[in-house]
Amino acid sequence: MQTVNTEVVVYPAPIGAVVNSDFTVKVRKPHGEWHHLSSYNVKVDMHDVRDASMVTFDCNGPVELHIVKNAGTVQAAVVRPISAGLSCALEADHMSLHLDGPQQLSLEVDGDRFHNLHIFANPLEQDIPQVSNEGVLLLAPGMHHSADMLETLARAGSEVTTNVIYFQPGIHHFDTSRLEVPSHTIIYIAGGAVIYGGFICNRVEDVVIRGRGILYMSDFEKTTFYRGVEISYARNISIEGITFIDPPHYTVLIGQSEVIDICNIKTFSTRGWSDGIDMMACSDVNIDNVFLRTSDDCIAIYASRGEYQGDTRRVRVKRSILWADVAHPANIGTHGNYEGDGDVIEDIVLSDIDILEHHEPQPDYWGCLAINAGDHNTVQNILYENIRIEPFELGELFNVRVLQNPKYNPAPGKLIRNVLFKNIEYNGCCLNPSHIEGYDKARKVENVRFENVLVNGKPLCKDKDLIVGAHVANVKVNDYK
Repeated sequence: MQTVNTEVVVYPAPIGAVVNSDFTVKVRKPHGEWHHLSSYNVKVDMHDVRDASMVTFDCNGPVELHIVKNAGTVQAAVVRPISAGLSCALEADHMSLHLDGPQQLSLEVDGDRFHNLHIFANPLEQDIPQVSNEGVLLLAPGMHHSADMLETLARAGSEVTTNVIYFQPGIHHFDTSRLEVPSHTIIYIAGGAVIYGGFICNRVEDVVIRGRGILYMSDFEKTTFYRGVEISYARNISIEGITFIDPPHYTVLIGQSEVIDICNIKTFSTRGWSDGIDMMACSDVNIDNVFLRTSDDCIAIYASRGEYQGDTRRVRVKRSILWADVAHPANIGTHGNYEGDGDVIEDIVLSDIDILEHHEPQPDYWGCLAINAGDHNTVQNILYENIRIEPFELGELFNVRVLQNPKYNPAPGKLIRNVLFKNIEYNGCCLNPSHIEGYDKARKVENVRFENVLVNGKPLCKDKDLIVGAHVANVKVNDYK
C-alpha cells in the first residue's frame, strides 16, 4: 500500500478582505503543524441576507481540522453533504473534523444553515505559472488595473502564443468593473488574491481563468447585471478553482459558445437573478466538481435568449453540490426562439449530484430537478442519475412540464421526451407531489422513466408522489423492463 505524504497549502487573507469571526479554524496534516485558515465572510439567501463563513485550502491527502465557534456553545454539529459520511467530534469548546482529502463541505452548528462554515479543501494546484517566465504579466495588489493593459497584451501576442496575467496575493481593483480577456490568455488568480471585479470573454478562444483566488462583487450596485465571468460567442474557455462572492447577476453566463469547461468553482449569491451557471444556445459544456449556493437557479440550461440564438446540446454536470436558497437547483428549457419554430435542447446529463436546498415560495417555480419547456422548445434525451437530495424547505422533487409562463414565455413549449431519472434518493419531510404535464394535444410530454427513485427509503409511488396531468404519454415508475 502506497503511503501519501500529505501536503497542505494555506492562503492568508489580504489586509482589507471582508472576513468573518464566527469561527476560528486551523488545519494540519495528521499530527503535523497547525496552520491558521482565514475565514471569509460570504452572504447567503436573498429573502433574508445573512453572513456565513468560508475557509479554503489545498491538500492531497488526509488532514485534520480544529474548529472553534467563537460565540455561544455547541450542542450539535452536522457536516453536509450527508453522502460524505463525515461527523464532527465535539470536544469541550471546539470541534474536530478529519478529511481523507479534497472535499466541499458545510459545517452547521445547532441546525443553523445560514451562519454556517463552508469548508473548501481543494486539490493541489498543478502547473502554476512561473512569474519569471517570458510572457507572464505580474500584477501587484494595491493598484487599479486597466483595460489598456489587456489590449496591449493582445497586440503583443500571436495566434500561437499564450500570455499569462498573474494576479499576486492582495486586493486588486479594475478601472472598470470588468476586464475583457483576449484570446490565448491565461488569467491566474493566486490564492490570497481578492479581485473587485469580473471578466468578459467576448468573441475569443483558448482562454483559461484559474487559481485559488476570489472575485469579490458584494460592493457592486444591485441594479447592475454584472457577472463574475461572461462568455459570449467564444470557444475553448476554461474556469477552474476560483471563488465568487455575491455577484449582482449570474456567476457565469455562457452565451452562444462551445467547448466550455468549468471545474471546482465555488459561489455565493444573494441578489435577484443571481443564478449560478446559466447557458444559452451553447454546446459541449462540461461542469465538474462545483459548489453553487445561489439565490436563484444554480444551473439553468436554455436555448435562444436575447442576442444568443440557437440550440443547446451536449451538457454534462457532474460531481457537484447545488444549494438553491431560492428557486431551482437545476432548471432546463424555459427560453428559446419563440419568434420562429423553437429550438432543441438535448443530450443533457446531470450525474453524481448532492442537492442541499430548494426553497421557492412560488409553486410555479418548484422542482429540484425541473424541465419547463417554453418558447416552442423541444427538450429531449435528458438523464439525471446518482443524485442525492437532502431535506429542503419548500418545493417538490421533479417538475416536467410543457408550459407557457406569462412572465417569460411569449409562446408555449413544443415537446419534452425521453427523460430518465435513475438512482435518485430523497430523505426529508417536504413531500409535495411532483408534476408531469403537457400543454395541449400537440404539445406533449412523453417517455419519462423513474428507475430506483427512493423517497424516505421507499420506491417513488406513482399514485402518492407523482401527479401526471393531461397530454402525457408513457410514464414508467420503477419499471425496469
